Amino acid sequence: MQMLMGDKLKVPAPENCLPGRDQVMFVKDKHFVLNTDQKPPFREGLERVVFGTGCFWGTEKGFWRLPGVHATSVGYAAGTTPNPTYEEVCSGQTGHNEVVQVVYDPEKVAFADLLRLFYESHNPTQGMGQGNDMGTQYRSGIYYTTESQRALAEAAKGAYEQALAAKGYGPITTEILAAPTFYYAEDYHQQYLAKPRNRQYCSAMPSGVSLPAFAGWAPAGQEAHAPKLDDAYWDKYGPKPGCTIQGPNEQIRPGSW
Repeated sequence: MQMLMGDKLKVPAPENCLPGRDQVMFVKDKHFVLNTDQKPPFREGLERVVFGTGCFWGTEKGFWRLPGVHATSVGYAAGTTPNPTYEEVCSGQTGHNEVVQVVYDPEKVAFADLLRLFYESHNPTQGMGQGNDMGTQYRSGIYYTTESQRALAEAAKGAYEQALAAKGYGPITTEILAAPTFYYAEDYHQQYLAKPRNRQYCSAMPSGVSLPAFAGWAPAGQEAHAPKLDDAYWDKYGPKPGCTIQGPNEQIRPGSW
């Protein structure tokens, strides 16, 4: 995935230092596929979470197709350099992860649904990499914005780790952290897989193992976050072994499964 595309602002860097940029990255206001607001302020009632599952191109497409998702954006998080460029992140010296910010309507899609897509759409046991992409920027991560998200993410991690272990996989390496600053990636990366002349690419390696049923791992008091998407949805649209970015770009419509 590491390539040079487009014109990017360069700042002379002192020796052995990546200072980042003072300027915030330019990103268009509207989502290329959903035509919704891509930048805050988001309307009242929406919630936000940030995920990392390897190359952010494939991660983003999986989440924007999920019913109830208002908008997605790719970017960088959990590093040290402010306003990093793609090249800086790929150097491995900033500590950032390639991530996707997901803004969703909890009345239409539950956080448990997002967690199922997250865990089942990549191999969360691979440490600093995913498939052929190796480096800190390809690590598995959940960056929560509410205590409910944290509790559910950690409980799902424990349940999925047991399910993977039964199939011979090692421990899950997903980091679960309070959401740090989300830095938007360059505009050409946003919704990249839906844009003309894109390079269809995704490094994620789904295991084919399903997240156990919510009732078996949900923390006490989190029943309101039970899944809204049923088994019929996941049977038709859920991640399958191997990379699954070849589906249509349009968001999946309720009632189509």
